[in-house]
Amino acid sequence: MADYSPMMKQYFEVKEKYPNTLLFFRLGDFYEMFFNDAKIASRELELTLTGRDCGQEERAPMCGVPFHSAETYIARLVAKGYKVAICEQMEDPALAKGIVKRSVIRVITPGTVMESSMLDEAKNNYIASAYYQGDKVGICFADISTGELEATTLTAEKGESLSRAVIDALSRFTPREILINPEFTDLTDVAKFISDKLSASLECMDFAVYEPLHAEETVKAQFHPEVLERSDVLNFPEITAALSALLEYLSRTQITGLERMEEIRIYSQAKTMRLDLNTRRNLELLETMRSKERRGSLLWVLDKTKTAMGKRLIRTWLEQPLLSPAGITLRQNAVEELFENRPLLDDVTEALTGIFDLERIMTRVVYGSVNGKDLRALWSALTRLPQLKALSATFKATMLRDIDSRMDVLSDICELIDRAVVEEPPHTIREGGIIREGFNAELDEVKSDMTNGKQLIAELEAREREATGIPKLRVGYNRVFGYYLEVSNAFKDKTPEHYVRKQTLANGERYITQELKELENRILGAHDRSIALEGKLFEEVRRTIAGQLTRVQETAKAIAELDVLASFAAVSVRNDYTRPTITANGRLYLKDSRHPVVEELLTGSALFVPNDLEMDPNQNRVSIITGPNMAGKSTYMRQVAVIVIMAQIGCFVPASAAEIGIVDGIYTRV
Repeated sequence: MADYSPMMKQYFEVKEKYPNTLLFFRLGDFYEMFFNDAKIASRELELTLTGRDCGQEERAPMCGVPFHSAETYIARLVAKGYKVAICEQMEDPALAKGIVKRSVIRVITPGTVMESSMLDEAKNNYIASAYYQGDKVGICFADISTGELEATTLTAEKGESLSRAVIDALSRFTPREILINPEFTDLTDVAKFISDKLSASLECMDFAVYEPLHAEETVKAQFHPEVLERSDVLNFPEITAALSALLEYLSRTQITGLERMEEIRIYSQAKTMRLDLNTRRNLELLETMRSKERRGSLLWVLDKTKTAMGKRLIRTWLEQPLLSPAGITLRQNAVEELFENRPLLDDVTEALTGIFDLERIMTRVVYGSVNGKDLRALWSALTRLPQLKALSATFKATMLRDIDSRMDVLSDICELIDRAVVEEPPHTIREGGIIREGFNAELDEVKSDMTNGKQLIAELEAREREATGIPKLRVGYNRVFGYYLEVSNAFKDKTPEHYVRKQTLANGERYITQELKELENRILGAHDRSIALEGKLFEEVRRTIAGQLTRVQETAKAIAELDVLASFAAVSVRNDYTRPTITANGRLYLKDSRHPVVEELLTGSALFVPNDLEMDPNQNRVSIITGPNMAGKSTYMRQVAVIVIMAQIGCFVPASAAEIGIVDGIYTRV
């Protein structure tokens, strides 16, 4: 190590702290990788492998990517399961004394991605943390791009293994990354499922994070006491242990921004319909079984949402049908109000169009990775809220009224962004020109120095000529001496005492004055000061907006719910669906029912032939369906299951009449 250059010594010091990552080491306008990292990146990203002198006889293997386009390359590496540590320059190289200070600001892993270019806006990106002990598994799922955090305790249900319960939970959330304790690997069926079906990366955490006292203190340090009291999380030791491991991991990888997760939802499988992995796959709820495409799935039929928040929520609702008749009825009443009032539905749909992803933009605001374009996108979304709020004020259904009460127009944030950020901001703050003129008087003055430098010099030259009576006095500039006042030998006896001689020429003298020196500093340092001041002002704006996280988050959730309800209403209008009657008597009655996906896929003059079904817990508990191959037996079975799911998520159903007794689980293998 003693023979390496200072820069390479710094590289090794950083790399030692992040051994299992690809280190993106900032050098000027590039992120560089060295040694084995360079070989991996060169292979995976198809980059040219070069070398760099590092103080040794052999050159260090090296490759790099431009910092302004690094996101694309990082996305490809993360998609392949790699972790990327971003090591930034923490000071201006031009002002640094010696080696530039560098530090890792974030580690990007498959489960901690928050950049929009690396994410599917219609899906959550979960990281899971699981703690296995005895006959229980405490497990939590977090999407740091949206701030969602859900947790539960899994146990073996009657007739099933604990592994099956864990697999069902993992298949529902499909996390990209899973943190586990060493004992978790004893669940061999789960480990095989993760490697074969999820392709998620596994991270075995240190034992210390699971110790009861440590785990409890970690969780208490992160969440407000009211949050802990509401969720009652500390009374679930397995969840507390899993949550502790997750928080420790995020503190190491994200460095800052953990305040993005401020609520914990403890969910119970008993409150939603049981849909195991095979059922979801066979019913093709989210994707087709063979091609894994969205087209041809139930989600494809029902999802007419206009916002990214709505697209994620409709997936969640579809995977978690309700068991509460009251909860289902609340959704149905909301859908019915929009269904019956077509002009209102059209207006709501139009108002929702163009609202960008408030949840994920706010995540970047909180974590400090937001840029000017993100804030203008946030502003654009907020400008749509007054129109939406005016419409929601007319709602009558209980759930819609609740949505209205939670929706904030956020006019103060909208106004702040519009005052502070230019309409077409650059990609990065370092480029300058991100803060709007008139927002800050000091910045306006600095920018004036940048643009009016020549005029200021000309004005000073004119003043000095008049004050000294030297008609040919001029202001000049060179890189060695900077700005100077030049006086010919014929007039040098007229120079004032406050003129300081700088250089003697054959034909005259060059001087400086305090005023000229100050003006020089203003002009030459104006650009650097402008960039620094814009960065400071932008950070102040960011912090102000981040402080309003709760308001924005609550509004985003309300918009997502309204979006999904409007989608249900729009699909029901278009496809002639009917509101089903929800009961608790176990009766299942369908009149003229159709398969919602099959009828959507039919083209030309082909029509789906409706059919009926009647079952009840007393006399008609079982139906045996017979017929030749390709007669439609599996379609009939699927359609009944799909209609039940649609009813219990609050949507109308494809039938002329329907009565659905609450179904607590569907098991099918077609």
